[in-house]
Amino acid sequence: MRYADRLRRLGDDIERRGGGAMLVSNPTNIRYLTGFSGSNAMVIVRPGDAVFLTDFRYLERVRPLAEFIEVKQVNQEILAPAAEQLGSMLGTDATAGFEGDHLSHDRHQALARELDGARLTSMSGAVEQLRVVKDDDELAVIRRAAALLEPVYAGLAGRGLGGRPERDVAWQIIELLHGAGADGPSFSAIVASGERGALPHAEPEDVAIPRDTLVTIDLGGMVDGYCSDCTRTFATGDLPDPLAEAYRIVQAAQQAGLDAVRPGVTGQHVDSVVRDLIAEAGHGEHFQHGTGHGVGLDIHEAPRLNRTSDATLEPGMVVTVEPGIYLPGVGGVRIEDLVVVTADGAERLTGYPKDLITTG
Repeated sequence: MRYADRLRRLGDDIERRGGGAMLVSNPTNIRYLTGFSGSNAMVIVRPGDAVFLTDFRYLERVRPLAEFIEVKQVNQEILAPAAEQLGSMLGTDATAGFEGDHLSHDRHQALARELDGARLTSMSGAVEQLRVVKDDDELAVIRRAAALLEPVYAGLAGRGLGGRPERDVAWQIIELLHGAGADGPSFSAIVASGERGALPHAEPEDVAIPRDTLVTIDLGGMVDGYCSDCTRTFATGDLPDPLAEAYRIVQAAQQAGLDAVRPGVTGQHVDSVVRDLIAEAGHGEHFQHGTGHGVGLDIHEAPRLNRTSDATLEPGMVVTVEPGIYLPGVGGVRIEDLVVVTADGAERLTGYPKDLITTG
């Protein structure tokens, strides 16, 4: 991973924002900038320079970081020494940035006291904006995380779903992810069958999956900190007409969304392509969530594909396309793929089939 380049780019952005230095406290952002995934660290970045702070427990682990960032040992109560280091790195009459969407009010107040009146300004989103477009190293890891989902779905379908408790299927997902090479799940899997399929974020319950209905399974795996995300909906026998129709509509809408993903369009545009098709089929009220979201070190990150998104898609962005139809008292459908925006369209990373599969 290109950590030195990321630190340099953040330093340049801090300078553009008029800051002298920035305190990074969000663990996911620290991992993006340095590769460190432990529980206690802060990073201070200024134009042309950066310092990594952690305690004794991690000193051996972080020695390789010294190749691209200065490493300093501090005590476990890290905020006070971080504030002292931040103050020493600030120029005269300079502004200190911090992650306002991560630092609590009390810790912000403590930081202000330690800095003794220095100007503090929130630079929330500065690191996240760097994370939006993935570099080649990141894309390689995300491709690996996405590829391992195909054998997971094949294993689920091969064993069958009808009559099994949803929780048992959720546990099998964890086992299959491990067997496929994932470091772990990227989120708790959704297994929603029968009427519960109308709940977009249903949690698996100790209920048997009914026959002759649909079951929606939303899962993802993690590799080297990066997430994947994919949803497939299976049939457990002959379907009632409303569910069969809903599946056909969602499949067509999802493909239209995939076709709409390309550089230069907004997240709102992709969402409208999908949403309009579902609404024209008479199910607008049954699709209320966004069409997609970015995926990377977090399972939900920028850019968003929804009604209000003004994000413009660029090559290297990784997003989901996941429309659904949710029929209260009947059931639901969602189909989701993970794609990377390319120079002329999108590359689908999740390859498991989307034609309706019936599994007993």
